[in-house]
Amino acid sequence: MTDSAKTRPVYRNIHVSQIVSYRLPPAGWVSILHRVSGVVMFVLLPFVIWMLDSSLTSEISYDAFTNVFVAGFAGIPAVLVKLVVLGLIWAYLHHFIAGVRHLWMDATHSVSKAQGQSSAYVTLGLSLALTVLLGAKLFGLY
Repeated sequence: MTDSAKTRPVYRNIHVSQIVSYRLPPAGWVSILHRVSGVVMFVLLPFVIWMLDSSLTSEISYDAFTNVFVAGFAGIPAVLVKLVVLGLIWAYLHHFIAGVRHLWMDATHSVSKAQGQSSAYVTLGLSLALTVLLGAKLFGLY
């Protein structure tokens, strides 16, 4: 047996508990966050339907809806409601941008490592920047 055969890296599947110590490439993080954002949107779907219903039913229900962001709802402070909405904003933006990234990669056959890495950075940066921008509006900073 030669020395080069002994030093070859061993590629194996990792366990979920090893995810924290495993160094994922940016495209891996985008892929995982794409799935997480989809789950977040699915779990918060009743909340989204309630928001849509209460904002469109009447002027009185719209006033009650906007009051939730000022005074809270059923003992839940307004800050917590805003944080949930901020999480929903991030989930939508990240899922949308990552989906556009996948469509762009499929349409242009951009499957090189460099293009995957750069588009992953753009996806992460754009989704976080837009979330910060809309979060600032949500929390009344402008």
